[in-house]
Amino acid sequence: MPKPHGFAYTTTSTGTVHITHHNRPATTLNGSRAARFLEEVTSGDPQLVMARWTGNYKHGNERTARNHPRNRR
Repeated sequence: MPKPHGFAYTTTSTGTVHITHHNRPATTLNGSRAARFLEEVTSGDPQLVMARWTGNYKHGNERTARNHPRNRR
């Protein structure tokens, strides 16, 4: 499995964390979840941590799903 890449995060003055993937919003964390994320991202591989916090971001079947008859327009 390839290593995740393209993730970035920004922190606001209120403590909110915005995680993006290739400049597209992936998730927003507030409060204690944001604090836990910031602790974890500084102690591990940031790309892996952000990929995990955004959930199952890519499953590898996007092309198959896009070509499925019910998804064609």
